[in-house]
Amino acid sequence: MTKSNLTRRGVLKSGAVAGAGVALPTIFTASSAAAYTNEPTGGTVTLGFNVPQTGPYAEEGLDELRAQELAVEHLNGMGDGGMMNTFSSKALKGNGILGKKVEFVTGDTQTKSDAARASAKSMIEKDGAIMINGGSSSGVAIAVQGLCQDAGVIFMAGLTHSNDTTGKDKKANGFRHFFNGYMSGAALAPVLAKEYGTDRRAYHLTADYTWGWTQQESVAAATEAMGWETVNNVLTPLAATDFSSYITPVLNSGADVLVLNHYGGNMVNSLTNAVQFGLRDKMVNGKQFEIVVPLYSELMAEGAGANVQGVIGSMNWNWQLTDEGTKAFVKSFGEKYGRPPSGSAHTCYVQTLLYADACERAGTFNPCGVAEALEGFEFDGMGNGPTLYRADDHQCFKDVLVMKGKDNPANKFDLLEIVEVTPRAQVEYAPDHPMFAGGDLGKCNPGA
Repeated sequence: MTKSNLTRRGVLKSGAVAGAGVALPTIFTASSAAAYTNEPTGGTVTLGFNVPQTGPYAEEGLDELRAQELAVEHLNGMGDGGMMNTFSSKALKGNGILGKKVEFVTGDTQTKSDAARASAKSMIEKDGAIMINGGSSSGVAIAVQGLCQDAGVIFMAGLTHSNDTTGKDKKANGFRHFFNGYMSGAALAPVLAKEYGTDRRAYHLTADYTWGWTQQESVAAATEAMGWETVNNVLTPLAATDFSSYITPVLNSGADVLVLNHYGGNMVNSLTNAVQFGLRDKMVNGKQFEIVVPLYSELMAEGAGANVQGVIGSMNWNWQLTDEGTKAFVKSFGEKYGRPPSGSAHTCYVQTLLYADACERAGTFNPCGVAEALEGFEFDGMGNGPTLYRADDHQCFKDVLVMKGKDNPANKFDLLEIVEVTPRAQVEYAPDHPMFAGGDLGKCNPGA
């Protein structure tokens, strides 16, 4: 993407910014003095926020950007500090990162891998970004993660749910806080069995890229293990806006559940089409026809409106949680933007703070020092309960939510209710699990 499509911004700290951070024990010592890509030399450090500002996931991208801007404000000592006050690590002081004021540049991924790589490349090479954060597509995340690995910068993934991101496509310079398809299946299956029974026939419509493939595989495996039959799986293009032609065959398939492995605008459109065709009013095989949306978001629920009522899905986090971290973040975000944050906003905010905290704990911006500080890091106070950044694959493990569309929402934001908080132990898996096999984390690349 061209320089003109990028914006460079920083949030000024109230009062003077210290020229150097307080010295902390250095985790990374072997090559902390070695040169690395975009080593900050002045009083600022630049982060790159790469989000979909156009395309089918643009609403998610806008909310990610809101959260990223809020995180920069908090890091620079502005506002109320949000989750910095509840985070179990106390390394962040509100004086930037290692005493350097945080600035940022943004790019539009367009929910396209080539565009996302181009914008990330420009931010790294032209703007000196030392970390890239964001994205609302696993295809984008995997492409940008590979670029960051080659460039020698840290990639703190945003919304990416494909098993492959921390499976066969995992990289030493990449880290994912968001949950994945396997975790959705593990959390959803017991709830679906309880709500709809174990004798069901499911028809899947699946977004035709890495996320859709691995989510469908995960949900099908989890539901088949409890007794469901998968009748069919039909791939749909990411660019699709009208799913009518895909819905029609469901009516004659003998299926009594439709699983929509869609996200963002795609899910809004496919769910709307399914409701318009009257699927939810039908009785099939002596059972009420049901629709499942394995990966939910608040923004999708807003877009789909009343169509989400009674529909079950999973989420990484939700603003209605009552822990202190969630309450602090919702308060900060709500006061700034006049609305509760989405799960994608939460992920990008948390990832930005986790990166900054790792720099502080390592005492360096060297990506290999940062990676070492993140690997095996256990923390709390960020809204998901006790969380582990596993060293084996750079995947976070934490509680997962099962949600349902509310029948009688109180307002336009009150569309989903928490059905169950699935404990972390129920969604954990071994690093060599077959759904995550084939990848090699490799070694951290410090770049230049």
